Amino acid sequence: MSLHRSLLLFIALLPVAANAQINWNKDGNSYTTVEDNAIVEITLPAMTKTTVVSADQLAPLGLNAPARPAEAGRARGPRGGAGGFSYQFSDDHQSILLFTKPIRIYHDAFYSCWVFNRKTGQLTRVAADRPATTVLTYNLPAGYILNAKLSPDGNRLAYVYDNNIYSEDLTTQTATALTTDGNDKMLNGWFDYAYSEELYTIDGFRWSPDSKSIAYWQNNLAHVGTFYLINNTDSVYPRIIPIPFSKVGTPIAEARIGVVSLATKTTKWINIDGDPASHYLPRMEWNPDGGSIIVQQLNRAQNHSKLLLCNPSTGESKSIYEESDSAWIDIRAFWAHGGGIGWDWLDNGKAFLWASEKDGWRHLFRITLDGHETLLTNGAYDVTSINGWDEKNNILYFGASPANATQRYLFKTSLTKPGAAVRVTGDLPGTHGYSFSPNGRWAEHSFSSHLYMPASEWLSMPDNKPLDPAATVAAQLRPTAQAKQTEFFKITTADGVTMDGWIVKPANFQPSKKYPVVFYTYSEPAGASVSDVANVGGRSGFFNVDSGYLFVSVEGRGTPVPKGRAWRKAAYKSIGWTNVNDQAAAAREILKWPFVDTSRVAVFGSSGGGSTTQNLLFRYPEIYKVGLASAGVPNQLIYNTIYEERFMGVLPENRDAYIKCNPLTYAKNLRGHLLIMHGTGDHNVNYQGEEMLLNELIKYNRQFTFMPYPNRTHGITEGEGTIQHKMTLMAEFLHTWCPPGGR
Repeated sequence: MSLHRSLLLFIALLPVAANAQINWNKDGNSYTTVEDNAIVEITLPAMTKTTVVSADQLAPLGLNAPARPAEAGRARGPRGGAGGFSYQFSDDHQSILLFTKPIRIYHDAFYSCWVFNRKTGQLTRVAADRPATTVLTYNLPAGYILNAKLSPDGNRLAYVYDNNIYSEDLTTQTATALTTDGNDKMLNGWFDYAYSEELYTIDGFRWSPDSKSIAYWQNNLAHVGTFYLINNTDSVYPRIIPIPFSKVGTPIAEARIGVVSLATKTTKWINIDGDPASHYLPRMEWNPDGGSIIVQQLNRAQNHSKLLLCNPSTGESKSIYEESDSAWIDIRAFWAHGGGIGWDWLDNGKAFLWASEKDGWRHLFRITLDGHETLLTNGAYDVTSINGWDEKNNILYFGASPANATQRYLFKTSLTKPGAAVRVTGDLPGTHGYSFSPNGRWAEHSFSSHLYMPASEWLSMPDNKPLDPAATVAAQLRPTAQAKQTEFFKITTADGVTMDGWIVKPANFQPSKKYPVVFYTYSEPAGASVSDVANVGGRSGFFNVDSGYLFVSVEGRGTPVPKGRAWRKAAYKSIGWTNVNDQAAAAREILKWPFVDTSRVAVFGSSGGGSTTQNLLFRYPEIYKVGLASAGVPNQLIYNTIYEERFMGVLPENRDAYIKCNPLTYAKNLRGHLLIMHGTGDHNVNYQGEEMLLNELIKYNRQFTFMPYPNRTHGITEGEGTIQHKMTLMAEFLHTWCPPGGR
């Protein structure tokens, strides 16, 4: 198979999150999901199946195709079911809210929504009288709404339309505006791009438990600068697309939280100390009894966190828990494996789970509403996820991997007091994931490794026994196609940093020959590249065992792996320096291997990996001969405030370090062959940065190859033929300047 076709085939084989939506019922012993355009209920442990809503009853929705998936790498909004829709039950399970035909604007999904009444069998379109509108110049059809949610009592629906929050009576289908001051600079119930991208905030309001009021965020973008995308291809004259986008050192969205009464339609604003222009409010939830609201506040540098208990009637707030860090404080999305709504409440809302790195490792605490904390996990290891808990049996389940940072296992300990971590997962090495029922009695266990394809099973807990002995993970194990060619290794650099890495060798590898090496890199705090999962080599974007290349990735300092706080925060105020130096130092050691051809060395990365690739080509030309950089950030001074200031500091405090770490600063040193790819419609990593880099390369007469993709966003996937074109382009570039095969 040719290299070009190998790359295209590989893209089709990349592992994806394909799980259908699972909605657990309140008792925790059954859940609903979508099968063949119907909603079915599965009852454990027998896994008996009952149809809740038939495909015929949902036929008016026109479910001919699956819902469009969320943006790669980020689960956003209601999850699409296998039948092309997602759904939400009312608390009494008599009403079902259905989301269909999503239109995505950045991370937000605007939906056509319907309600199915199980008592009457009636299917009704909601917000049907809402006319067509525009959001940030994007056109939305009539009736398209955002963040729709049923009230807990099932009688009403609330949603965001035209930047305001509405409530609709499901009996009369009468809609009422609860806010009226919304516009593209004043967002009620949703967020600007930086908030949604970096703080994982999408859903911007919460029903009170008694269904009588709604707590919501209001984001004031009046001082946020506007970034302009230009669409040159869809009309005779270019279309200008303005995006509120707070860049490093510029004003941020000013957030506040209010509670609006459905009866009076008036808002009581929560009184939170601190200038909104200098703080973020990344999390907010009602206490289960509805008597209070809990809010997290971060300062702009994101190294000081407060948890505030707020009175929804008076608007008063008090701090119950504070924490500071000399670098930054991770938000829940990074230690609980997911964004979205929810608070990890215990004891009917009298306490909750929280994570902290205050002792040098990420551990879990039980915190009461008066701020008293109890350490639940302890030792020289990191908690990697909160998986579930069983209050009846006093068990907390969490992820960790004390001995191998590339793998994940399930552990348990006490929910109420310090205790030893007991491993639950068996001896099968690799990456294990667990999704628990609300009562902690059942868990879906998933597994994969570089040796075995993904498999899953259902378990009863706490005995950890499979529900179906014939459908265990062990019974489903199938070798990956690359198992024999893939190896994990550790390498120690000259300055004493030990890193994990993987290598995938050609199927016909001969150790007596020398092969070209392609390094895959990301190496920033937002993601890891060295994980023991199936098709691990696919992370390179080039993988094919017969292609004639060695594919390698190494995980340096600054990446979010369970090696302790010091490892993860070693790159603070030096993103683009410490992490890049680690990559080069590891490469020096790898190039000593006898089967590596030091004259044929390439590196590839996308997003933060694109920035790293550029830095490696510019700063270490003696090592890297070829670079393929996709959607990188050549100039950190033009990226969004929340990401860059979290890791690099708030200007003007650390401006010199920004300059020191920027690829732009070293462009004049380019000696190798560099391919730069970027979507002109990239609202995440703006295309603007690449043009700044081009100017610098042109200034010093450095030759390069550049491929702009018109109107494509960060992943460069939209448009007919785009993926094939990009893969072909990269393959030909690599083949030309770093020829494959052993010599």
